[in-house]
Amino acid sequence: MSLPAIDTVSESDQDRAIQTIALGFSTDPVQRWIWPEASVFLSAKPRFVRASAGSAFENGTAFAVEGLKAAALWLPPGVTTDGDAMGAIVAETARPEILDDLVNIGLSLRDAHPHGPHWYLNFIACDPAYLGQGLGSALMKHVLKRVDEDGAIAYLESSNPRNMSLYERHGFETVGEVQHGASPPLYPMIRPARK
Repeated sequence: MSLPAIDTVSESDQDRAIQTIALGFSTDPVQRWIWPEASVFLSAKPRFVRASAGSAFENGTAFAVEGLKAAALWLPPGVTTDGDAMGAIVAETARPEILDDLVNIGLSLRDAHPHGPHWYLNFIACDPAYLGQGLGSALMKHVLKRVDEDGAIAYLESSNPRNMSLYERHGFETVGEVQHGASPPLYPMIRPARK
């Protein structure tokens, strides 16, 4: 079976890629703990994705497969998220009773994040209508080839235990667990550099 074609997301397709990612996270345990009400999730999640990984579009490291059935937003070494915008969106939209836990989660994830140069897989998601077709795996292989050519490490945070086997198949190793209050756990994962 041949791999599907992977394309860099064009400027005109940025909103569609973000919509695919939001849809793919619609049953994510952590995301729905933050935004359990559907209307709030559907309003907040796309804004959060853009604040968190919007620079992937500017850096040409936003990728999609087969008409945006799946998308991945990677931040290359030296590119960071817009923490101020992310914090503002969460403060405005998350349930007030979990805000302290979210601050603690953010601090723990910051500590788990590699401090040297690395590729950061901020988001990868598939439209649920196309799950099980190997689209996520194809997206991973596409970028990890470039990561390996750079001799770099890769990092991600899994917010859904069901996805961890995909990451493990591609060489990621769990390096911790982050959980505060009643939050579902998140799992920082690193893929060591390969030459």
